[in-house]
Amino acid sequence: MHQDISVPANPLKTLDLFCRVVDNYGDIGICWRLARQLVREHGIAVRLWVDDLASFKRIWPEVDPAAEVQQLAGVTVQHWRGQDGAFTAADIPDIVIEFFGCEIPPAYVEAMAQRAVKPVWFNLEGLSAEQWVEGCHTLPSPHRSLKLTKYFFFPGFNERTGGLSFEADLEARRQTFLRENRATAFLSGLGVTPQEQENLKVSLFCYDDAPLPALFDAWQHAPRAITCLVPEGVARGAVEAFLGTPIQPGAAATRGALTVRVLPFLPQTDYDKLLWSCDFNFVRGEDSFVRAQWAGKPFIWNIYRQDKNLHHTKLNAFLKIYEPVTPALADAARAWNGANHTEVDWQASWQVLQGELPALTTAAEDWLRKLLANGDFLANLLKFAARLVP
Repeated sequence: MHQDISVPANPLKTLDLFCRVVDNYGDIGICWRLARQLVREHGIAVRLWVDDLASFKRIWPEVDPAAEVQQLAGVTVQHWRGQDGAFTAADIPDIVIEFFGCEIPPAYVEAMAQRAVKPVWFNLEGLSAEQWVEGCHTLPSPHRSLKLTKYFFFPGFNERTGGLSFEADLEARRQTFLRENRATAFLSGLGVTPQEQENLKVSLFCYDDAPLPALFDAWQHAPRAITCLVPEGVARGAVEAFLGTPIQPGAAATRGALTVRVLPFLPQTDYDKLLWSCDFNFVRGEDSFVRAQWAGKPFIWNIYRQDKNLHHTKLNAFLKIYEPVTPALADAARAWNGANHTEVDWQASWQVLQGELPALTTAAEDWLRKLLANGDFLANLLKFAARLVP
């Protein structure tokens, strides 16, 4: 399926995107995808301000962590060191986006107000299925002292939000990958053996507090052999305990029905291919959470932990609207995030999930098509921005 997301010519040609890295790869992962897509599909000149180039390099190896300014994939990447020096109106682009309320420098904001035609200013909010999001999407927030207005723009899962971001050719690339069975060559290139590829394949990307030891124990007694593919550095303690050796790319061990293989930390484009190649995916944060949905495969989401267990509210809101969900999948997702009120028998839970995999996979494909109908997040944002231009 290929969705036409073409938009009318936009008078807004330049854009600054500010990103502070809080969740090691989620924040920069989202912003980097958006920056590349803005350049490639919309012809917008993008400057990406990012404070953590080391995390950035893990998902895009061409990054030079020592460079103040560099050009990557057509994007100007500026190392954001809290610069609050002299900015002038000439430094300000047509659109300014601060990701997740990251508070851009006050001197920069003052320069925004000096621009003859004020920039369109967005706070790009985090993804949530909570109902209040729909009421806050596109709300204006006038600056307390300057003649500037910031607009809140929310990604989401229906037409009353900005939708989710996807590249124009993403679904076509995925379908080609699946149709031509490119997974075999892709996984072989990562060191996954033919026997491991015959097993049920699960990708693993989670936070350190996920109950991985209990899941590993359950998988060792699974009714079908499982190959767990985990990027280097993810859940280091639990993975090293299973392997019995320090974690490094290429390390692998088999215990009972479970084989764990460590992969190199993959660039974004290859991570998509990993999701497409597996039968089930464990993902975390926001970026991989969204990409798992575009993969059309069943998954469990490890949500970023928040104070007062607010992340449990977000998880339950998503499980309420996620159409492929079954009681077994919902219970496992809550247990994975510490949101359940009783002990979970992972062995029994996984056995049920494994039996549901064919139906879950079909439902995940249907969910993907429903999300596509909401339109691309960036195209929706640019359409809204164009309406704000005097």
